Amino acid sequence: TRWLPLLVVALAGCGAPPPPADGRLPVVASFSVVGDFVTAVGGDKVAVVTLVGADADAHTFEPTPADVAAVGRAAVVFENGAGFEAGWLARTYAASGGRGPRVAVTDGLPLLTGACCHDHPPGPGDAAEPDPHAWHEVTNAIHMVGKVRDGLAAADPANAEHYRANAATYEARLRALDAW
Repeated sequence: TRWLPLLVVALAGCGAPPPPADGRLPVVASFSVVGDFVTAVGGDKVAVVTLVGADADAHTFEPTPADVAAVGRAAVVFENGAGFEAGWLARTYAASGGRGPRVAVTDGLPLLTGACCHDHPPGPGDAAEPDPHAWHEVTNAIHMVGKVRDGLAAADPANAEHYRANAATYEARLRALDAW
């Protein structure tokens, strides 16, 4: 995070990089699971940049200047929410000068409470903290896909039906998984 003040100065007045030349909606997902949801719902209409890949740890993530630039040009920034991105995403968004809305896909979910992470022993106050790992429950994943659908449709109304159809297909697969 030492580079963020320098990056803010470097990006000031420069504007965000242009959207993808192929016309796809530039979108950022905070980490791999959310990125998978966005890719499934957005299909070929979105260009998804996932900040924290499948083999990385969102709890210790340090964004790069390229990550800040991606957030700056995003039409929508999808995040898990519920404290999962632990402040780094807010700092990255602020440094990017981004104007795309941030959509927390856990908004509206009744989250379990307890210690946040497997590698973090419970401490004082942890019992009251929401557990942000909501995607482990299939019905929560369905809710999260709905948030992605709505966020993409709001950012790109011309392709809203595409997002609704892809979300319905994906939700049907998730319901089948839940029934199994």
